[in-house]
Parts: sequence; C-alpha cells; structure tokens
Amino acid sequence: MQNSRVLGIALVLIGATLWGVSGTVAQFLFQEKGFSTEWLTVIRLLVAGVVLLSLAHLKEGTKVWAVWRSKNGAMSIILFGILGMLAVQYTYFAAIEHGNAATATILQYLAPAIITCYLSLRFRRLPSFTIILSVVIAIIGTFLLVTGGNLQSLSISGWAVFWGIASAFALSFYTLQPLRLLADWGAKIVVGWGMLIGGVTFSFIHPPWQVQGEWTLSSVAAVLFVIIFGTIIAFYFYLESTTYIAASKVSLLASVEPLSATFLSILWFHIPFGLAEWIGTILILATITTLSIVKDDRK
Repeated sequence: MQNSRVLGIALVLIGATLWGVSGTVAQFLFQEKGFSTEWLTVIRLLVAGVVLLSLAHLKEGTKVWAVWRSKNGAMSIILFGILGMLAVQYTYFAAIEHGNAATATILQYLAPAIITCYLSLRFRRLPSFTIILSVVIAIIGTFLLVTGGNLQSLSISGWAVFWGIASAFALSFYTLQPLRLLADWGAKIVVGWGMLIGGVTFSFIHPPWQVQGEWTLSSVAAVLFVIIFGTIIAFYFYLESTTYIAASKVSLLASVEPLSATFLSILWFHIPFGLAEWIGTILILATITTLSIVKDDRK
C-alpha cells in the first residue's frame, strides 16, 4: 500500500513537471526558432490524439468507437474537443508566445478559483469564508504577477494577460464539461478523441503541413519533446497516478507544474522575476492548495 502511494505521488510529480517543462520548451520554439502557436497546437493535438486512441484501442477494443453511438455522446465529445481541448491548448500556447511559460502557466492555474465561483453560482449556495478568501488571494496574486506591483504598467504584455486568463477559463470548461463522458468511457478514450477532434478542427484554420520556423536539430528535439514528453507521457503519468492516490491529492500535487515552468524560465530565458512576482506566484499556489484541501474535506 505504501509503495503504491509513493508510486502514485512520483507519477503525478513527474507528469506535472513535464507539463511545466514543455511550456518552457514551447517558448523556445516560439521566441527563438520562429514557430507559430497555430502549428504547434495542431501538430500536438493530432499526433497525441492518434497515439492515445491507439493505446486505448489496444486495451479497450471497439469501445473506442462506441462513444459515437451513445445518446448525446457524439455532441458532448465534439464540444469537449473544440471548446475544451483545442481551446485550452491554443490559449495556453498563445499566452506563452506573447509572454513566457512561467506567467502563462501561473495564470492558467486561476482555473480552480473560477470553477469554485461557477459551482457556487450554479448551485445557488454561498461559498464558505475560506473559499471567498482564497479567491480574493488569487486575484491579489494575479495583480502582483501581471503588474509587478506597479499600478502604472504591466510587467507582461496585455495580450499575454488576455490569453493567460482565457486559458484559465478554457481549463475550467475542460475540467467540468466532460465529467459524464469520463465516467462512461474513461480518460484515455475521451481525451484521445478530444485531442483528435480539436486537431482536425484546427487543421481547417491552420493545416499541419504549413510549417513556420527554423528547422534545426534543437528545434526537432523540442517539437518531439512537447509531443512525446509534454503531452503523451505527461498525460499518461498523470492519469495513471489517479489509480494509486485520490484525485484531490493528484490535483494538489500537480501545482508543481507552474513552479517547474517558473524556475526553468528564469534559468533558461532569464525572465525577470522580482519580489512582487514571487509573492503573486506564492499567493496563487496557496489558492490552489487551499481549494484542493477544502474539496478533499467535503468528500
């Protein structure tokens, strides 16, 4: 039992760290090699979707196709693929392209606060004092992160802030919308179809063969890292960890992602992170921790 728990913790920490690292690798592709957000988004979704569905087919067989014959299944999976999977991938990469991986990842982690507010409104119940305080702390943390404590200017571009917050809303939809699908069909099938649908849809806007960027050995390695380690392996490890430890603990441990993205961005790109930005980061991570604990207690 103890060994299984340790394995679960190791899996989620590795998976979340790979997500954070892949964001910084994507920043390298955008800002130093000239690749576009659109191309990296479409190629990541298409390749990862095919791989995940292939793995699901090996284990689940024809169940992979049965989701399309279920009542409301097809429409739900299409909505998830376009408004969930595609939206969260594109907005996240756009936030990196216009800013950096550190702030993009931290802003995306406002999603737990957004989800909490939405559920309180939907079920018409006042949130607890702890939740209200957590949301206020998250807002203060966001303010410090994007302004550096200076009311007169932003420490990152306005577009980076816009796409980062849009990514948080997209992640909220991505988290809440497919709950019934996940219960019926499992994560590999749902996420695999979501990625493939998102990739195929976005191909009409930006075909995968329209590549922009400088192809070198390092850029090839970076693209492969984002697809293999930052998408397929990271997702698989994260998913596998839920078989060993509670999902609430998994979401709490996944907060290592913004930390890994921040530290690597500072070391690699020398992103200026002053005292105000660090305080903002800590406040947002504190919100994640608090909301995860509150959710766990209510179980």
